[in-house]
Amino acid sequence: MKSNSKTGIIIISAFIVFCFMLTGCGEKKMGGPMPMPEVAVITIQTKPVITTTELPGRTSANLVAEVRPQVSGIIQKRLFTEGSDVKEGQPLFQIDPALYQVALDNAKAALARSEAQLSTIQLRETRLKDLLVEKAVSQQDYDDASAALKQVQADIQYGKASVETARINLQYTTITAPISGRIGRSNVTGGALVTAHQPVALATIQKIDPMYVDVTQSTADILKLRRQLQEGQLSRNGESQRQVRLLLDDNSEYPLQGKLQFQDVSVDPTSGSVVLRMAFPNPKGVLMPGMFVRTIVQEGIHKNAILVPQQAVSRDPKGNPQILIVDKDGKVQQKQLTLDRAIGNEWLISSGIEQGDQVIIEGISKVKPGIPVKVVPFENRGKNSGENTNAVPPAQTK
Repeated sequence: MKSNSKTGIIIISAFIVFCFMLTGCGEKKMGGPMPMPEVAVITIQTKPVITTTELPGRTSANLVAEVRPQVSGIIQKRLFTEGSDVKEGQPLFQIDPALYQVALDNAKAALARSEAQLSTIQLRETRLKDLLVEKAVSQQDYDDASAALKQVQADIQYGKASVETARINLQYTTITAPISGRIGRSNVTGGALVTAHQPVALATIQKIDPMYVDVTQSTADILKLRRQLQEGQLSRNGESQRQVRLLLDDNSEYPLQGKLQFQDVSVDPTSGSVVLRMAFPNPKGVLMPGMFVRTIVQEGIHKNAILVPQQAVSRDPKGNPQILIVDKDGKVQQKQLTLDRAIGNEWLISSGIEQGDQVIIEGISKVKPGIPVKVVPFENRGKNSGENTNAVPPAQTK
């Protein structure tokens, strides 16, 4: 009995193994070719894009006036608050006016003395002129009287000039603001001796609204930009071409736009760069002279720009940019690219692909050149590549 049961178990086990083998063979026979890999693509479409460049620079006041005395004397008092806004003509310092008041009084007295002599000498000159006709006096007497009259008249003119000079010097004892703006710290205090036209300024006033921003741009970039404009790759953007944005030192964007004022006519021989000046409104005084900033300047409009998400671009062992596309036969092809610049999360392509090419965005790791693939549209382009803030609005593309 035991022998029969062992034999039955062996037979059943062999049958089960045989069935499994049949099942495996059946599945193997039913298996077909491996399915084609699936890739997500975008179809390249050209569109107008505004290209910009970022240039570093520093801010500077549009007007700067160093306050210096025009007469010598002792400072009696300071008449302004340091760091405040002052108006043109506002008194800033008072120099002791005593000596200048005396000088004015002395000049007025000398003028009055000359004017008092004038009437007497005029009468004498008139009488001698009449007597000379009758030959009652000599020609010499009349000439002396005429010369004396001219002398007194000259003294009067000189006295008037002396009075005006003394009056001006007395006015200069009150030092006023030459321009409106924000005044800095005072370099002198009451009791200090100052001299006319001294090299050290008493204070400095700066007009900071609007504020100038001076940036530098290399001549190589300027020549490249001119070449692109001449070849038609770029076109000017009208009045908005002069609009400039500003990034502060903490990477925040200044809320007000500025305007490009001018480009310097000479090149700095030490750096090979040219200075560009922009003007930004500064009503709240956010911008201060000497700040380091970065400006975003418009270069022009690329009318037929090709943009590709950066995730689609890879590099070969030599570092050259390349991309995978799907050709008309549904096969993967590799193309070499020439990149212009990054715009947001996309690359601006100079050459390598054309309008209508299907660029592989997802599934790159599963494919290689020459193999057929299944194409599906890439639906999350905006989410992955970000919104392109440099695209030209519809009103500007006409």
